[in-house]
Amino acid sequence: MVVIRLARGGSKKRPFYSVVAADSRSRRDGRFIERIGFYNPMAPESTEGLRIAMDRLTYWQGVGAQLSSTVERLVGEYSKKQAA
Repeated sequence: MVVIRLARGGSKKRPFYSVVAADSRSRRDGRFIERIGFYNPMAPESTEGLRIAMDRLTYWQGVGAQLSSTVERLVGEYSKKQAA
């Protein structure tokens, strides 16, 4: 099964996450199929902290990919921000 989840990057105490489509059996930071976006929780207000390619997200959901709970929350926030 394909899951859309976060893959952690960055250094110690400076997290940076990639939003990826990956096989559910692969490790969190291991092999992935496609990078869909990024999430930087440490980003200042003046810079972009979240970007998701919504066309690729809808494609993966269309072929049966499941969102992790965290990614589902982030997509909701991103949609609200784009609508405003």
